[in-house]
Amino acid sequence: MRESGNFASASLPRHLVRGAMGFGSLAASVLLLPVTGPVSLLLAPVGLLALRGCPMCWTVGLIQTVSRGRLRRECRDGRCELRKDQQEGVAAGRR
Repeated sequence: MRESGNFASASLPRHLVRGAMGFGSLAASVLLLPVTGPVSLLLAPVGLLALRGCPMCWTVGLIQTVSRGRLRRECRDGRCELRKDQQEGVAAGRR
């Protein structure tokens, strides 16, 4: 189970596919309403499931997926800061 408050995906392409499925299903559920009637609204839960609840949750997950491994939160003496990950800088220097 993923930790609370973490909406990141395993990879960026996977997250973008989830977004395309989610936003596409939500858009299709509304746009197909005149053609198929209320049946098209069955796509809305599929879209929300793909987005993990809401478009903002997906957006937060996108930001977390992109920044994963690049930023690290350090808390000392009751003060927290975001810092660049030292290990990634070392690994980037080796390339």
